[in-house]
Amino acid sequence: MTNNRIWPLALTLCAALAGSAVPLSAAAADAPAPTAQAVGLDALLKDSLASAQLPAMGAVVIRQGRVTQQAALGLRAQGGADLVQPGDVWHLGSNGKAMTATVVARLVERGLLSWDTPLSRLLPELADDMQSAYRDVNLRDLLTHQSGLQADIDESWAAVFHQDKRPLHEQRMAYARLALAQAPAFARGTADGYSNNGFVIAGLIAERASGLPFEALMQRELFDPLGLSSAGFGATHRGQPLGHKAGKPVEGMAGDNPAVIAPAGGIYMSLDDWARFAVDQMAGEQGRGKLLKPESYRLLHDVARAGGKFSPGWRVQGSMAGVTARHLAHTGSNEAWFALIVLKPDSEDAVLVASNASEDVKADKAVREVAVRLLKAMAP
Repeated sequence: MTNNRIWPLALTLCAALAGSAVPLSAAAADAPAPTAQAVGLDALLKDSLASAQLPAMGAVVIRQGRVTQQAALGLRAQGGADLVQPGDVWHLGSNGKAMTATVVARLVERGLLSWDTPLSRLLPELADDMQSAYRDVNLRDLLTHQSGLQADIDESWAAVFHQDKRPLHEQRMAYARLALAQAPAFARGTADGYSNNGFVIAGLIAERASGLPFEALMQRELFDPLGLSSAGFGATHRGQPLGHKAGKPVEGMAGDNPAVIAPAGGIYMSLDDWARFAVDQMAGEQGRGKLLKPESYRLLHDVARAGGKFSPGWRVQGSMAGVTARHLAHTGSNEAWFALIVLKPDSEDAVLVASNASEDVKADKAVREVAVRLLKAMAP
């Protein structure tokens, strides 16, 4: 496993949320449900940090569309003395997929894109070279993991893209050419196949439709309208929490995946700003969103096909942590961070948890256990 892997973005959700009604942590889900008053967030994070020996963790609780609890504890970098601060940023990994899907939905509402246009028309210069199975794939297929695309391109290309000096739009075109040349993993619309490739290609299509680089498009269409002033792309830097691998802080190229795959997950932001996005996603279904019409939010939150697991940017579950309700969930990791979000849009409740460490020190387990405790405390 190299520092430059693309794979973690694909594997994290599958490992964390697949195949179980209680995916966050079966052991924690079996524990007695605490009352809302019994869960002190600072104490919960302190206990989790101590037991897992992680650098830092942060969490937000949202009830009925309002932030009711927020805390961040621990060190910005292991071996240092700087403590995490309330406005510090956290890398979200694949949790950025829901943001990419939201930006695409804004372009659809504006008439610049259509959910149903096939790839052969969206990327005509690649039509002759792509596998024939992909020519009828559309934007919604890409964003709901129904396209049949492989999870990622060959791992060895990650190091190549880290060194690539071409404009990112050109890099994404090259990435798409590689992804579309791969044999399909399954026939379009017949299975759930989590794919970073689909989101990179969707980001490329959004760039072409808008005439803007994906990063500038995200700034214009989502960060600015929601006031997410802390948001950015890539690895974090000194003066903010750093990601960790094998217990050591990482920066620069080692701190994130290549920028080419930002549409699949390369965003960092503060817990406050992440919560603003979560609140807007839930309020949007009730006609109070700032970004989209209610029907567009609902499309983003509905599974692509009967029996399917994924909506654009989310996994949809009818039960989680022993609680029966509609949940929208996702995790994100770049092997240096681990973050998890769970929305309950019908009650406008949510839990967001992040750590500046990842699976190699079982940060994923610690994050899930905190989320389960908080979700149980929300139960009626």
